[in-house]
Amino acid sequence: MPRRRQSILVAMGLVLMASEVGMTEEVNAMELRSAAFQPGQPIPARYTCDGQDMSPPLAWAAAPASTQSLALIADDPDAPGKTWVHWVLWNIPPTMIELPEGMSGNTGLLQDAQEGLTDFGRTGYGGPCPPSGVHRYLFTLYALDTSLTLPAKATKRDLLKAMEGHILGKTQVMGTYTRGRS
Repeated sequence: MPRRRQSILVAMGLVLMASEVGMTEEVNAMELRSAAFQPGQPIPARYTCDGQDMSPPLAWAAAPASTQSLALIADDPDAPGKTWVHWVLWNIPPTMIELPEGMSGNTGLLQDAQEGLTDFGRTGYGGPCPPSGVHRYLFTLYALDTSLTLPAKATKRDLLKAMEGHILGKTQVMGTYTRGRS
């Protein structure tokens, strides 16, 4: 297949993917990373139920210029029975470019940011704690064209519904974790 045609097909696929997730602008080059772990590599125990269970540092770049707020979801798609939600956070100010280590529970430092209910039955970050085997943990950051009005105990489902039609960009970083045997 000629390179030009292949490039057009790839671009069309990205636009189609963007429309499937409710994005209202072109796919952009948003990036999300953590100083605590490399993409696809193990998350240090300090950020898990085997350590201090504190949220890892996260940093991002290249949010669209029209971003009005950011939202973050951390979950485990390898959990038995369903994707397990570890963190739900929204209304992160668009001027922020990072969440420092241990940020969960300190959202007062983030102006209007709010944390929602996780599958641990509480608000705030709940670190990796897989029952067995290696699990993947996805940290997904969304750039939104609005701030969101959600109740304090909003869930991932509530957040995803509220974001429909407001997503300008999306990025993700994945880390892994397996519990040690004693």
